Amino acid sequence: MKLNAIQPSEGAKKAKRRVGRGIGSGLGKTAGRGHKGQKSRAGGFHKVGFEGGQMPLQRRLPKRGFVSLTDGRNAEVRLSEINDLPVDEIDLLTLMQANLVSQHALSAKVILSGELKRKVTLKGVGATKGAKAAIEAAGGSVVE
Repeated sequence: MKLNAIQPSEGAKKAKRRVGRGIGSGLGKTAGRGHKGQKSRAGGFHKVGFEGGQMPLQRRLPKRGFVSLTDGRNAEVRLSEINDLPVDEIDLLTLMQANLVSQHALSAKVILSGELKRKVTLKGVGATKGAKAAIEAAGGSVVE
């Protein structure tokens, strides 16, 4: 076998489609586009989802669900993360500076996860029942 003798197998290579080259090509006259209509014309664009004037599917189906605008603005903080903070008086600004909550957070809540081994005071930060009990058990307090 020689490299110059290698050929693709019969029927593996299909001839390029030559549109509009006469009746004998099979793609003359209308060039495979049929007669008239939007798709037969150059630049026959259509809107995605357009169904020829019929009410489109995305408008026929009922609306469902709800997207909350405040989702992601309420942050959760673990007790173990509070335990690692160097300050005793904790508010939303302190949590933002420590990168425990997002800079866009409007409120934060402490949840019972991990343990607290020192006295801390929460100001303007919410706490779950369990977290509040754990803070008070360590000698701290929660001020709303």
